[in-house]
Amino acid sequence: MDSSFFPADLILRSSAVFTSSEEEPPAAAVAVTSDRIIWVGDPADMPGELQGLDTEVRDFGDALIMPGFHDAHMHVFHSALYLSPLAERFVGENEADAVARLAPLAARRPAGSWLLTQGWRDYLWNPAGMPSKASLDAAYPDRPVAMYSGDAHTLWLNSCALERLGITDDTEPPAGGSYDRDEAGHLTGIVREAAAMELMPRIVAEFSTEELLDAYRSFERYLNEHGITGVCDVSLMAMPGLDFVRDDLYAQLEANDELTVRVSMFPTLLEDRSRLDELQAEHTGPLLQARGFKQFFDGVSSQHTAWVHDPYTNARFDGDCGRPTVGPEVMEALVAPAAAEGHAVRIHAIGDEAIHQCLDIFERHPVEDGATNHHTIEHLENFQPADIERLARAGVIASVQPRHITLDPGGPERDLGAERVPYMWPFRTLLDAGATLAFGTDSPVTDIDPLDAVYTAVTRRDADSHKPEGGWLPEEAITLAEALSAYTAGSAAAAQRAGEVGELVPGQYADLVVLSPNPFALAPEDIQQAKVRATYVGGKQVYEAE
Repeated sequence: MDSSFFPADLILRSSAVFTSSEEEPPAAAVAVTSDRIIWVGDPADMPGELQGLDTEVRDFGDALIMPGFHDAHMHVFHSALYLSPLAERFVGENEADAVARLAPLAARRPAGSWLLTQGWRDYLWNPAGMPSKASLDAAYPDRPVAMYSGDAHTLWLNSCALERLGITDDTEPPAGGSYDRDEAGHLTGIVREAAAMELMPRIVAEFSTEELLDAYRSFERYLNEHGITGVCDVSLMAMPGLDFVRDDLYAQLEANDELTVRVSMFPTLLEDRSRLDELQAEHTGPLLQARGFKQFFDGVSSQHTAWVHDPYTNARFDGDCGRPTVGPEVMEALVAPAAAEGHAVRIHAIGDEAIHQCLDIFERHPVEDGATNHHTIEHLENFQPADIERLARAGVIASVQPRHITLDPGGPERDLGAERVPYMWPFRTLLDAGATLAFGTDSPVTDIDPLDAVYTAVTRRDADSHKPEGGWLPEEAITLAEALSAYTAGSAAAAQRAGEVGELVPGQYADLVVLSPNPFALAPEDIQQAKVRATYVGGKQVYEAE
């Protein structure tokens, strides 16, 4: 311990301190100077010189002190937007209910402006079924409406929106996207995948920089209130200029000393890799950095756009196996030079064939200097059995979102069948194979609350309904300590920040959260009773419960 750090600026004490992986966290004290942890240990062994006249000392009693939660997969622009007054977020009970829920947004937004929402899921509606522009046209004939699906892969537009965007019955969609049409060949208002993603920048362009900054400030507070000290802001769209990683907004917040979350940015991997170089050159502070690339290999299972080896059980046509967003040879040509330059790549791969092909590429092209940097696969919902150990051997990080497990009850059985279901979200098997799990939420697809995600990982039950009783594939449940480690040290590894954050050890940034009651003192089904009492980022308190 460097004596130049004495005395500490801050000392936190508790009867339980989770440093990285303890199943039974011991009592400890954590000493902080500036933005770093300088000592952790039994309070009885704490050097007397650590506590000076100006040292702030906090005793949190029976609460749990642990590393701050780090969300390994988030789309911050859209998360902030949909939780702000600029837009709305809801699922709706059915198509008519979803249209009705637009009314408050229409009342507060300027006349003629876009009405933008996110969250609808047609398979959860009663009755289920894909919506169309007709219901929106009836309610809003003269105002553009864009309703983004809960999985962020499909747009539901009205006729006014289609007209404003210049989409007609004769418009051809971009590669990797589609416009749904009725039997007569007319647009239904449903726009999918790349075609939907291409339209989003034009839809959100009407929001001013100050409006967006306000949305980001509010979202930061929301993150801190939930114990989140770091996020990976990953590209939302694979097309050039559409990653929505808004470093310009972060930079303004940082300049104003308003950035209260540690942000790791992952722009889209393209043939032109200069965007990452520019971000890394421009953002070198401890709170805001760019750490690698993101790419996309497939879509989502519920829409049969995830790439699977064998046809979907409920195939919509012969050979219905989904599809890759780009061919494997194209993906490899993108990954190879990036990896050779020492850049980690994160690839969205949900279907088992997308995961398999992704591993082929990563095995051939590990990150140069892979001792500290590792490739990551995002989502990994459906494995070919042998690929679980392959992933672990290759040192590829599994970035998973526990709440995805219960988003579509019965969906895995419906789409993939009983034989493939045992290899879906296999957290226990992945850990036993030696893989690194990194937890996140894919916000705005699911809410950012880490304790809800931890609850689902530990119980394999939905955080809202607490169903199914006994858990879905309960043999894949993991322990509380393993779940917290995945949400801290595991996510730090996915952020390419292992050794900087994610553990309470000397030398790492003092990103901490205090939970009360201590979740280790609760039964698994009661984990959600734990609440955030205080949050620290770089030794600075950014939230305290009233």
